[in-house]
This record gives sequence, C-alpha cells and structure tokens, in this order.
Amino acid sequence: MYTITIKGEKKQYPQGTTFEDIANEYQEEYQNMIAVVAADGKIRELFKTVTKDCTLDFFTLKDDIGYKTYVRTAIMLYLKAVNDIFGAEAAQNSRVEFAVGHGLYISPQGSYISNAENAKKIKQRMEELTAWKLPFIKKSYPIDDAMELFKAQGMKDKEKLFRYRRSSFVNVYEIGGYYDYYYGYMLPHTGYVKHYDVISYDEGFMLLLPTKKNPLSVEPFEERKKLFATFKTSEEWGRKVGIQTVGDLNDQICSGSLSEMILVQEAEQERKIGEIAKDIVSRGNVKFIMIAGPSSSGKTSFSHRLSIQLRTLGMVPHPIGLDDYFVNREFTPRDENGDYNFECLEAIDVKQFNEDMCKLLAGERVELPKFNFKTGKREYNGRFKQLGAEDILIIEGIHGLNEKMSYALPEESKYKIYISALTNINIDEHNRIPTTDGRLLRRMVRDARTRGTEARRTIEMWPSVRRGEEENIFPFQEQADAMFNSVLIYELAVLKQFAEPLLFQIPKGAPEYYEAKRLLKFLDYFLGVSSESLPNNSICREFVGGSCFNV
Repeated sequence: MYTITIKGEKKQYPQGTTFEDIANEYQEEYQNMIAVVAADGKIRELFKTVTKDCTLDFFTLKDDIGYKTYVRTAIMLYLKAVNDIFGAEAAQNSRVEFAVGHGLYISPQGSYISNAENAKKIKQRMEELTAWKLPFIKKSYPIDDAMELFKAQGMKDKEKLFRYRRSSFVNVYEIGGYYDYYYGYMLPHTGYVKHYDVISYDEGFMLLLPTKKNPLSVEPFEERKKLFATFKTSEEWGRKVGIQTVGDLNDQICSGSLSEMILVQEAEQERKIGEIAKDIVSRGNVKFIMIAGPSSSGKTSFSHRLSIQLRTLGMVPHPIGLDDYFVNREFTPRDENGDYNFECLEAIDVKQFNEDMCKLLAGERVELPKFNFKTGKREYNGRFKQLGAEDILIIEGIHGLNEKMSYALPEESKYKIYISALTNINIDEHNRIPTTDGRLLRRMVRDARTRGTEARRTIEMWPSVRRGEEENIFPFQEQADAMFNSVLIYELAVLKQFAEPLLFQIPKGAPEYYEAKRLLKFLDYFLGVSSESLPNNSICREFVGGSCFNV
C-alpha cells in the first residue's frame, strides 16, 4: 500500500493502482477532463501506476499540459485512422504542418487525395477507434532499435531525428499495431478523444479540435486565407531548400553549409520586404503604414528594414509608436484582477491620435507626444512633424490593424502589415512546432538580455500576453494588405544557447518548472549554432543582441 497526498488529504492505494483510477475518483470535482497528473512534481500519464508514496496534482484540458496532451493524442488517432483506411505509406507521408485557428492542417503529400469523401471516411474511422477505447501503449526502445523500427516503417524523418538524440532510449507509442513517436504525453486510450472533426481543405485536411478556452466542443472552422497562404508559402520554401524537419537542419549544421543557408534566408526576407515597399510606393497615396503583430514577432527590426527599402525608392519614412499615445496612467483601464490593462484599445487616446494624423495628412505641422513610462504621463517636448510629398509614417503597435484605431483616416492613405513568427520547421513529419514556442523563446532571451527578467517571470506572464493577442491582434490579421513571416529556419538552433541556461535556473516546485522542462526537452533536439555568423540587421539579432538597429 502507498500513501498518496491529494489536496492535503492522505489516502491509501494498493500497488498497481493506475493514476487513471485515482483521477476518476476526483473527476467530478473538475469541470473539465483530467488529462495527466503530477506525482511529486513529475508529469505522469494516467496509464502509469503508483510505485511509491507521493503528492498528486491533476491537470485538465484547461491547463496547457493537459490540452497539449489531448491535441497530441488526437493527431495519433487521426494518423491511425489514415493508416487503417489508406495504408501505412499514407500515414507515414502525412505531414502535420501548422495550426490555423483551432484547425491543424495535415498535408497528405500526394499519398491520398483531399476531398470531402475521404475526410468523412477518416472521421468515421476515428469514431470507430474512439468507441473501442484502444489503449495507447508506451514502450522504451534503445535508440538503435527505435531507428530500425521506424526505418522498416519508412519513417526516415524519425530515423534522422534519432541520429542526433543524446539519450540512449526513446519512448514509442503503439495503438492497435500502429507505431509512432511523439514529443510529449498521451491520454490512456482512444475513448478520451471525444471532440473533433475532419474536413477537406485546400490540398490537405483540417483536423478540427476544441480550444483550451472551450474544450467541450468543436466550433465551425473559420477560414483565414491570408494567414494560410503565408504559412503554406513558408512551408514550400523550406521544402525547396531541403529543410523541413529538425533532422534536416541538423544535417545542414553538421555539413558545414549552414552559413550559406543563413545568407540565403536573410536574402529571401530582404526580397520580400523590398516587394512590400514597392507595393506601398506603387499605390501613390499611402501616408500611414500600420504595422501590427503578436509579442516577439520582430516588428521593430522589420520596421527598420522596411524604412531602408522605402528610402531606396525615394520615400522618407518616420517611425511613430502607438505606445506614445497611451492615456495617462490614472485613466488606464484595469482588468478583472485590478491590474492595469495596457493592451486594450481604451488604454490609448484614440481620439487624439486620429486628430493628429488627420492634421498631418492635411499638411499641418503637429507636435507629437512622447509617453514617459516612469511618470505614467504623456509629454510634449518639441517633437514637431510635417509631412512633405515623400514623407511617410511607419506606425507600429498592437492595434495597428484595428479599424477603430485609425477610424478618421481615409482607407487609401493606409497600408496595413501583419507580421508574425510562423514556424516553418517540424520536429518530424508528425510532430509540429507551435509558433508560440518560438515566440516565447525569443521573448525569454530578449527579456533576460535587455530587462534582466528571469525566464520564470517571462513564462508566468505568457498566458496574459497570449490572451491580449487573442483579443486585440489575431481578430484583425486578415485585414492586412501584406503579411510577413519573420521566422528564420535556423533560429531555434541559435536561440538554444541563450535559452537553455535561463530555463535551467527555474527551480523544481515552481509553477513554471513544467514548462521549463518541456522547453528544455524541445531544445535538446537541436544542434546549437553560434550567433556570430548572423548579419547585424537580422531579425534574430533583435532577440540575441548585436543588431545594428536600435532595438
């Protein structure tokens, strides 16, 4: 018998009791399904058994760990269904590419056709597998045996990934004779995956799943055509240069050819920035370039590089930050916790901004404010501006794409740009890298370098940052005239050196410890790359340091 402490209460359980059995006893106390547990601070899957006295905590689908476990399990369920209907090769060649809203885009890579009939077949097979409650069996293989297993199954991407693994063993999951590798945890059996849908989309399929905010149902798919096109373009570029997975990137690093690849991608980004600049100038009457994007998307470096491109075309760009139009601190709205809400539109003096911009558009001379973050007040220190024929304003801020922010300005005078960091590399074909992971690592490295902020604090603030993005940025992204992906295919290998020491500082027992361990395991897939070979105008320099711009 073992003593398990749950919510301060001690209970006795016999050896062999699964964490699922214990979770079932407490499930009615939670609104959402329990997905995993933590035994003495170590995440354990529900099919694992009690082996010692411990303190137990539960994580549901509302928790990040629990939600990601659900998504991961649903992906393997989908691929098992594809395997059963279309054969092993079809499952092997299915690539889980990126997320658009609550849909995961999965490309069949030519192994089976995307149409409504096949989408229906996949969903029906998933429903059969769900009803059977097939167990997910986890087995640890020696690394060489795992490589042979996946080589025999034609999964060369996994074989290549394991070639760079430092650990001696690899955990492999099996469901009904289908084997796969996943970075993270799984639910106990297929019956836990209750909510999903499959639709045909573009050349592939969308696996629609619940959101963490509403994990009990699947909402209808909301198209985001511009975002999808940007994602797909980035994926196609990675395919052209031969880097689609971490194993591909590690191969390039080992071959000594990454320096050339860095220059190639930097040139590609510069080309795209140049195209955006040409489009702006060709319109003839643009005076306001509105730039918005989520946290750590590289907006500042992008703005500088766009300004240089505009100068080559005869324009004279002037940067303006929407932050300078913050209302004085005493008028800043507060959130439900009583903290200042700097991310809502009401935190900005929208009326004054529009008055100033309209005067500038009319050719008047205007004194622009500068917000003093120490005093919490807007100040006027003689920053006068008057627009000539070649002058153009580059306005950066999270509300840049919101029409309410610039309601008084004529539509033809505005050019809206959405910038984000859309990760275009996978761990392997079935394990995608969420775009939020790259942005979190970017922010963590930059915060530590420029503000002395600990990684623990960055992780703690991240959910609040994400909520602000969901409310104030993402709803307006499709209104952009241009989208720019700031991700560099090699950057996670560069960020690794800077992020790992920060993450190792987070102590066991801290709420942020679980996320730190997950990110450390994630970074372990990459071989490290020095930042020395990065150009000094690289967007990556905004985070690791050494930029020629004032970022």
